[in-house]
Amino acid sequence: MRHNKAGRRLGRTTSHREAMFRNMVTSLLSHEKITTTDAKAKEIRSVAEKMITLGKRGDLHSMRLAAAYIREKSVVTKLFTTIAPRYKERLGGYTRIIKLGIRQGDTAPISLIELVEEEMQPKKVKQKPAKSITNKVIANPIAIDEAAAVAATAETDPAQVCEAKAD
Repeated sequence: MRHNKAGRRLGRTTSHREAMFRNMVTSLLSHEKITTTDAKAKEIRSVAEKMITLGKRGDLHSMRLAAAYIREKSVVTKLFTTIAPRYKERLGGYTRIIKLGIRQGDTAPISLIELVEEEMQPKKVKQKPAKSITNKVIANPIAIDEAAAVAATAETDPAQVCEAKAD
């Protein structure tokens, strides 16, 4: 029986598995999304969410606990200065797993694990030029007053007036 033996072994020794999780969580927090297998994504989700919870606490003890697990100092700094403040009002669920399909080499199911609220870059809104009356489609072009059309063309070119009268 497997009672009280939670977690996946992933075919690795304990030390290898723990080192792999540390590396993957470090990469996830630095890049904010990584692609991996479904089983690994489900396992590192809990560790990454614990690290973000430590970042939300923000005290010295939690910073040292996070630094003991995360491999790079710059990632720890990023966690406490930019990532954790984004989730100040959120109670949990900081990551999202999106299934991508299968890997062609060994048919392993692949997933994308990412932080839920990515840092949004404001998009520049292009202002559209004001539309003039000439750009609008006229429902019934035959209903245009021909006399007004002839008068308008008479001001511009007398040769066009002759062609308009001939039609």
